[in-house]
Amino acid sequence: MKKEIFDFYLGLMSIESTSGREARLSEYIRHTVCYKNAKLDIQQVGDGSENLFFKWGDPKIIFCTHMDTVPPYIPPTVSYNSKNNLIDDATVWGRGSCDAKGQIVSQYALSLELEKEGYSNFGILWVSGEETGSIGARQANPMINDCEYIIVGEPTENLLISAAKGTALYKVKIEGKGTHSGYPLNGDDAIKKFDDFYHKLCNLKFPFDNILGDTSWNIGMLSSQNAFNIVPSLVEFSLYVRTTFASEKAVDSLLQELSAKDTVLLPISKSEPIMFHTEEGFNQGIVSFGSDAPLFTNVPSKLLYGPGSIFNAHTESERLTIKEIDKAVKDLKTLYLKLKKRIVC
Repeated sequence: MKKEIFDFYLGLMSIESTSGREARLSEYIRHTVCYKNAKLDIQQVGDGSENLFFKWGDPKIIFCTHMDTVPPYIPPTVSYNSKNNLIDDATVWGRGSCDAKGQIVSQYALSLELEKEGYSNFGILWVSGEETGSIGARQANPMINDCEYIIVGEPTENLLISAAKGTALYKVKIEGKGTHSGYPLNGDDAIKKFDDFYHKLCNLKFPFDNILGDTSWNIGMLSSQNAFNIVPSLVEFSLYVRTTFASEKAVDSLLQELSAKDTVLLPISKSEPIMFHTEEGFNQGIVSFGSDAPLFTNVPSKLLYGPGSIFNAHTESERLTIKEIDKAVKDLKTLYLKLKKRIVC
């Protein structure tokens, strides 16, 4: 990796860009990238953030990833696998190192190569808000026209992904009746109702999928804002389901069946499980995480690939080696050349 690319990477990492706070990062990118032939379209997302779409000619192949990260912000640190402190032996740690600023760096290094070698009709699309519902991708999709392939960057351990689970996000409210905690029989404890709902959810059997396996779920943002001496009247939480081809159409009805009369289950967002375009010559895998890819409905063929591991993403140990990035640049170039040849044919 060239030093200027490494410095660009550390510059990205030094800026907090947790979802909703991407503006400084996109501004840094606009003032730092050194393309000579690209046209930049800036799209306002509507929440103060923006999408950046660099275009060489009329893009038929787009490389895409997201600029936001999950909180909390963790500043970057660098460690080396040798005593010589060589860039190629470095590991970059911190929030976004692989999800997804490492993807940005890989795509940036690649696009500089493609530009230098005179290629055209490709694009780089960096979007906001992937971690909180893909608002940037939803906004960007309408401005993509006549594109054949979009390669979305996520940490896939340098595997070309063949299939991924979908997602279904719900806001759930369970109502009870508050009362003085000295007289609990006069109330209706919402937390007990939540406990009933939770145990039913644990025992719920989703259809098994032969490609993606089991459907999984988690509860987050659990809250009951009662005073310590009041029987709780309300429990609120988010329910996030990772759906499969076998379960996606059954999830709504199955969840409604286990909900009691005082339970409100409100759908917030949904993305379908997806089969990706693949190419021979690459190690392949499947993933259980969501991405922006399903939102790009204007692109017929979608690919998912990137350096880094999802098992490190969203953790305090998030990290990415420069060797993984260098491999990604080579793989992405090989993919581009294969896809470009297919478009010509």
